[in-house]
Amino acid sequence: MNSGSDALETIRAVLEPHGILVRGIVNFDIIEDRPLLDDGRAAQAVVLLGNVGGSLWQPFSRWREEQAERSLADPLDTWSKSTIRPLANGLGATAWFPSDPPWKPFQQWAVRAEGLGTSPLGILIHPRFGPWHGYRGALGFADKMPGGPSIVASQHPCDECLDKPCLSSCPARAVTCAGFDVGRCRAHLVTEAGVSGCMWSGCLARHACPVGEAYRYPAEQLRFHMAALSL
Repeated sequence: MNSGSDALETIRAVLEPHGILVRGIVNFDIIEDRPLLDDGRAAQAVVLLGNVGGSLWQPFSRWREEQAERSLADPLDTWSKSTIRPLANGLGATAWFPSDPPWKPFQQWAVRAEGLGTSPLGILIHPRFGPWHGYRGALGFADKMPGGPSIVASQHPCDECLDKPCLSSCPARAVTCAGFDVGRCRAHLVTEAGVSGCMWSGCLARHACPVGEAYRYPAEQLRFHMAALSL
């Protein structure tokens, strides 16, 4: 077993109990693509970390209940960093997070690692998990890692979806084949219908997606993410 395999085994052993999974690996071949590590060297590989369905919700909820300060501005980001950063330090890796500038190209990495495509909702859709997945962080390494990239999507799930119920289910008509209208969505969410609909139950267009229904987030997680929009 080489050091890269050892590192991956350690990552899985430490993070999976927290519901954070290895979501993909990108090995860089072009020097211009490589982000810089904390020590100034160019990364040779990135390991993407994230959730599948509600995998992180119970561990995160338990952590949140234990915090003396319950009004943290970004509790999920805080928890993700407190969970991933010590592991990065122990492995001699650099940790990156989607919420931290300068922002790293997480979606581009996910496309390279898992072959994913963008849905009309503006988020990446997975052929198995549908829109019910996310990326909580990434670890950069000075050496290449085994097993990546792992392309899992041979065809975009949206191309196989003839009815496209996400388009007709959006009460704000913000979801179209041409793109996602953020302004129209946010304007609807502050209305009475928006508060009792999407804000309470989660995005109705996202719910309508037939891909990955078994991985739909639990109700409490959906309301948490909607409340985090800070309308």
